[in-house]
Amino acid sequence: MSLDAVLSRIDADLPAALDRLKALMRIPSISTDPEYKAECARAANWLVEDLESLGVQAETRQTPGHPMVVGHIDGDGPHLMFYGHYDVQPVDPLELWNRDPFDPEVEDTPAGKVIRGRGANDDKGQLMTFIEACRAWKEVNGTLPCKMTFFLEGEEESGSPSLVPFLEENLAEFSAPDLALICDTGLFDEKTPAITTMLRGMVKEELTITAADKDLHSGMYGGIAANPIHVLSTALAALHDDQGRVTIPGFYDDVPELSDELRKQWDGLGFDEAAFLGGVGLSVPAGEQGRTGLEMIWSRPTCEVNGIWGGYTGAGFKTVLPSEASAKISFRLVGQQDPKAISDSFRAFIRSQLPADCSVAFNITNGAPASVMATEDPAFEKARLALSDEWPNPAAFIGCGGSIPIAGYFKTILGVDSMLIGFGRDDDQIHSPNEKYALESFHRGIRSWARVLDALT
Repeated sequence: MSLDAVLSRIDADLPAALDRLKALMRIPSISTDPEYKAECARAANWLVEDLESLGVQAETRQTPGHPMVVGHIDGDGPHLMFYGHYDVQPVDPLELWNRDPFDPEVEDTPAGKVIRGRGANDDKGQLMTFIEACRAWKEVNGTLPCKMTFFLEGEEESGSPSLVPFLEENLAEFSAPDLALICDTGLFDEKTPAITTMLRGMVKEELTITAADKDLHSGMYGGIAANPIHVLSTALAALHDDQGRVTIPGFYDDVPELSDELRKQWDGLGFDEAAFLGGVGLSVPAGEQGRTGLEMIWSRPTCEVNGIWGGYTGAGFKTVLPSEASAKISFRLVGQQDPKAISDSFRAFIRSQLPADCSVAFNITNGAPASVMATEDPAFEKARLALSDEWPNPAAFIGCGGSIPIAGYFKTILGVDSMLIGFGRDDDQIHSPNEKYALESFHRGIRSWARVLDALT
């Protein structure tokens, strides 16, 4: 096998690869809207036919929602499982699009050529980089490089309600891979590829503090009656100290420090805090003091107030002491932080802040742990070096401030680590009007996966 021959085939086949991507993008597979149920099924069937053209035994699997696409092919070497999703976000507001979102085309922009349309990045363009790499490999070598499982979901953009039950019901079929490959992330910057090895988990809480059994006249009761907005504000303010650290007892018990090697990689990325904040009209880093910007975004836990309400907020003025005040709080988790333990500690902390005559009700909670990949596995360094060979700058192991639940499910349900490699850019406008994917990302992404497959097999 010659990697150079595979890369040459990718280059020569790029126009046809673009045509295939545009054909998939023309299918309006919006998973959140029941009116598009048939279109989701059409996208799933399109992918089955495409995988079958590679010699993969592929089929749709029905769920209570949209179909899963599952494919298998035998081979020597490691068993790799690839995950992507074929569903897309709604396109509203349609009037903000510069073109029909389901009539994709390549456009010239000041930053270079881009593929414009819904799903260009998230996730049709990304998943097709892997499939096109497999196509070139098959055309050059006659077979795919190793045993593979393809797992393409149709409900990622609507919360993946069928995913966990499907994995649990088909555990024997999916429990054997050596590694899961996920293409739903991005580059660190336009010239620097990345493997995401840390994903923060999350806990969501909503609470309501109640004082009097009805709203009160502030002239008659102000000063003598407890005001739940005051109580809530005081409790929320107490969640952080003056150094930005979360004050909930035990909050940092399972939070690891960065390794020296990872810290060195991150420092070498040249992250510009001022430019990052300046892009949203800010200038001074907040949060946990004594930490770098990338640490705070990728590897440190957070506690954020996402919403707060109570009393009269309409036009004019109504002088009342409200009976209730409410807030929504989210925690981003790292390391081995346990979502249930964090939730329990938070609730105990809030209760400890309540004065007499006040009570609290916790209305909702849900959570998922962080995902930390085992980068000591030699496969990760092999993949990092392979990516470095394709892009101008060396690849880095990075974190992600957000949460990608599928990687956690693969770990907790299947016991397999995930390698998250993607080629999106920060300005690709995923979930927004005028979504795009740089043609360079699509082209180099295909070449990158060919290099990674070569390195892993």
